[in-house]
Amino acid sequence: MPMFKKSLLILLILALAALGGTMYGSYAGQQAIALDEGTSENAAAPRTVVVYVTGEVKKPGLVTLTEGQRVADAVNAVGGVIETADIERVNMAALLEDGMQIRVPERIGRDAERPKDTQSGKTANGQINLNTASEKELQELPGIGPAMSARIIEYRETNGPFQSIEDVKKVRGIGNAKFEKMKDKVTV
Repeated sequence: MPMFKKSLLILLILALAALGGTMYGSYAGQQAIALDEGTSENAAAPRTVVVYVTGEVKKPGLVTLTEGQRVADAVNAVGGVIETADIERVNMAALLEDGMQIRVPERIGRDAERPKDTQSGKTANGQINLNTASEKELQELPGIGPAMSARIIEYRETNGPFQSIEDVKKVRGIGNAKFEKMKDKVTV
């Protein structure tokens, strides 16, 4: 019988070892799964971006969106554009970046409807008013083409009216040489 007791004892020890190993493996597997689930939840959480939408939109202001959205999503989040907006000058497909400003400009030139009480861009003596001239009128100035006239109008819409004719040099692309050619033909 002593041999039988030794065999039974060895069998019992092996059974306990097997049971203990199974329980440990099950516990370790659950811990690994829980750890993996926690990690994947953090990776899947979308990051947010805050952008400022201004210009010809219904409700200008700050908008919080998820990373990966487009400029069109931000414009729609503020109620969309108003009828005077020039959406062709805004890249609606651009990806949003945190802290960016989106400005929807006003339609200018032949596409815009001018209010009836707006002054003409030309004065009685033939000078062109930088603050009221249309895109076409600005193109009558020496060295000013369609792109430059659009920049002048965009500058005055963004920064307000020109205070002096020298302020036109703040527009990108207009330096001293170009200013000297036009200074006698412009006014504010």
